[in-house]
Amino acid sequence: MPTEGVWAYAVVGGEDAGPRIAGLHGVAGEPVRVVWHADIAAVVGTVGLDQFGEDALRRNLEDLDWLAATARAHDAVISAIARFGPVVPMRMATVYLDDTRVAHLLQTRRDDFAAALRHVTGRAELGVKAYADPEIVAGAQESVPAGEKLSGTAYLMRRRRALTAREDAFRVASQHAERIHAELLAHAVDGKRKPASDRALSGRSDWTVLNGTYLVNVDDIDSFTEVADALDRDIPGIDVEVTGPWPPYSFAGDVVTQD
Repeated sequence: MPTEGVWAYAVVGGEDAGPRIAGLHGVAGEPVRVVWHADIAAVVGTVGLDQFGEDALRRNLEDLDWLAATARAHDAVISAIARFGPVVPMRMATVYLDDTRVAHLLQTRRDDFAAALRHVTGRAELGVKAYADPEIVAGAQESVPAGEKLSGTAYLMRRRRALTAREDAFRVASQHAERIHAELLAHAVDGKRKPASDRALSGRSDWTVLNGTYLVNVDDIDSFTEVADALDRDIPGIDVEVTGPWPPYSFAGDVVTQD
C-alpha cells in the first residue's frame, strides 16, 4: 500500500509556476513543488498518508487545533503564490494518490481551470460584513423606570410593542444590507452573499445582516474600500467591516473535484 500522497494547494499558469513556489513549504513541512500539464500547473506537496490519508484526515479534522494549524499552512502557500499572479485555490484536504492523478485532473479540466484563471487575473477577493445594532436601527426602546410595576395588560402591550419594534428593526436592517450589497457590487467585478456567520464565531452580539465577498480589480481596491467606509459612516446603527485582499477562494469557479 502507498505511504505517501499528493496534497494539492492551487492551480496556476504553467509558464511561471516554478519561480512562484521557490522556498515554500506546505502543511507537513514538505517542500512545495509543481505538476505541469500543457499551459497550466498544480502546486502540490508530498505528504504522509498516516496523517493526511482519508482515515487520518477524518480523525484530524475533528481536532480543532490541528485543523486551524493545517488551514493556516494551506492558506499560507496559496497566499504566497497569489502575490505573483492569478491562482485557483484548491479546497483544503484535497489529496491525490500520485502525480499521475493530479496530471489527469489538469488534463480533463484544463479548459475550466484556464477560464477560472482568466476570470481572476488582476483581481482579488474582499470580504465585507455588515452588523446592525437593533436598538439604534429601531430607535430608542421604551424603558420602565426602576421600581415601577406594570399590570399584566400593560406588560403584554409593552412586550408586543418591543417585538414589533424588533421586527421593524430587522426589516430596516435588511434593507440597509441590500443597499450596501448593491453599492459594493457596482464597484466590483463579481459578488456573492453568504449565510450570516454564527454569533459565537463573530464574537458580536449585534445582527450580521450582510456576509458578502467581492471580486475586485486590484486597481479598484482603494475605491471599493472607500465606498464601504462611506456606507459605514452614513447608515446609523450599521457597522461595515472589510477584510482582505485575499486569494479568490469564492470566485475561481467550481472546477475543483477529487477524482
